[in-house]
Amino acid sequence: MALLESVKIPLGTKMPVFTLNDPTGKSYSGQDLMGERGLLVVFTCNHCPYANALWPRLVHLGQYARGMRVGAVAINPNINPDFPDDAPEKMVSKIAELKIPFPYLVDADQSVARAFRAQCTPDVYLFDKDQALVYHGRVDDNWKDEDAVTREELKEAMNNMAAGLPIAAKQYPSMGCSIKWKA
Repeated sequence: MALLESVKIPLGTKMPVFTLNDPTGKSYSGQDLMGERGLLVVFTCNHCPYANALWPRLVHLGQYARGMRVGAVAINPNINPDFPDDAPEKMVSKIAELKIPFPYLVDADQSVARAFRAQCTPDVYLFDKDQALVYHGRVDDNWKDEDAVTREELKEAMNNMAAGLPIAAKQYPSMGCSIKWKA
């Protein structure tokens, strides 16, 4: 497990165009997933301890986003034979186990992760209704212990975006396991 942080991407960067399938073969495009006010995109996986610590919070934030008319999607770029826990059939189990209320998509060729410049799982992006990046950072200030969280930075960014208020310019990077890039 190699620990990495997300790379700095300029705010205002346009969301890359993408279309991916969920593990059952249903196709989704980024445009289809956009909510009236924007889209939350999270690159994540099944096996990373950082991702697993945040999955329950992401499920909650996905539901919260829907209530704010913001779409949500999780994308698994770790489709790599060396990491069988991240295989699409295991994603089906994860969806059922956590009752994930938004699409969890398969980035089999890792092209979408590359287009977004994703580095780690989880790597979190929030785009506004114009598909411009407004937040790229961590979910909150304590990945390890949800009960010890004192600042919910992603939720604050979603609230401000929905209310038309400025989003904090100081954004702390996500951190997690490196994406398991294919050779």
